[in-house]
Amino acid sequence: MKYKITHSTRYQYSQAVPVCHNLVHLCPRELPNQTRDSFTLLIHPEPTRITSRQDYFGNDVSLFSIDHPHSGLTVTALSEVTVDSSPGIDPAKTKPWDEIVSKMRSDRNPEALAAYQFAFDSKGVKRIPELLEYVRPSFPAGRPILEGVLELTERINKEFKYDSRATTVHTEVQEIFENRHGVCQDFAHLQIGCLRALGIAARYVSGYLRTIPPPGKTRLVGADASHAWVSVYCGEAGWVDVDPTNNLRISNDHITVAWGRDYFDVCPIQGTIIGGGQHSMSISVDVAPISDQPALMQ
Repeated sequence: MKYKITHSTRYQYSQAVPVCHNLVHLCPRELPNQTRDSFTLLIHPEPTRITSRQDYFGNDVSLFSIDHPHSGLTVTALSEVTVDSSPGIDPAKTKPWDEIVSKMRSDRNPEALAAYQFAFDSKGVKRIPELLEYVRPSFPAGRPILEGVLELTERINKEFKYDSRATTVHTEVQEIFENRHGVCQDFAHLQIGCLRALGIAARYVSGYLRTIPPPGKTRLVGADASHAWVSVYCGEAGWVDVDPTNNLRISNDHITVAWGRDYFDVCPIQGTIIGGGQHSMSISVDVAPISDQPALMQ
């Protein structure tokens, strides 16, 4: 499936901003099942300086500065991406979760070491005792890891309510767990916290989800949004992505942009401004299929 993605963020300031510095995670990753056909970053006003590099996690990032007064800022990322379906993995044939955790702790090969860093607390995901109690029923000793992951994904989807007004980007896992409300970022953080409580390596993935309008309705341009889900280290089976917000294993309807320990590692746009007074932000995201392949209903 091939997509054209337009992600536009607009800031308005009540007073002129003389200088700003920004870091952007908006460029889709190159993956075995995902090809970045093109990427363009449009910034207005034109930045004084702009550079690109890869961050610690291998994500493509752009850094730019504007050092002249401006009353607004618009950052638009234009991407074309081709996503293929990943080979299916039989959950019952994955290794027991406790065996994977034990091996990861002692294995010193590069893959295991790279995974192990995602088994610990991070800024946005703190393990709490309640998470360990919550996750244990899905992971009895010796259970194949992907079976447990899929059951946990389903439980979170059923027991937590999507509510865009319930949280902010700074809401902690403790509050999410207690209130049982949140958005995709919250559910990803919650599931990562549960898995890390068992010593399982799990990372936060940011990207986009293709939305399909109800029968007879036209797809609304610009009505999509950024999305977040979870990637779990399953030993010999590699990393497997699941979407607790929708109770899904990742398909070619998901476009991966970046991954890290939590949201704060891969925030789409973050930066520093001087002055500006009051400011407002608006975001528009459009994920448009440009393939003749039939749509997958969700």
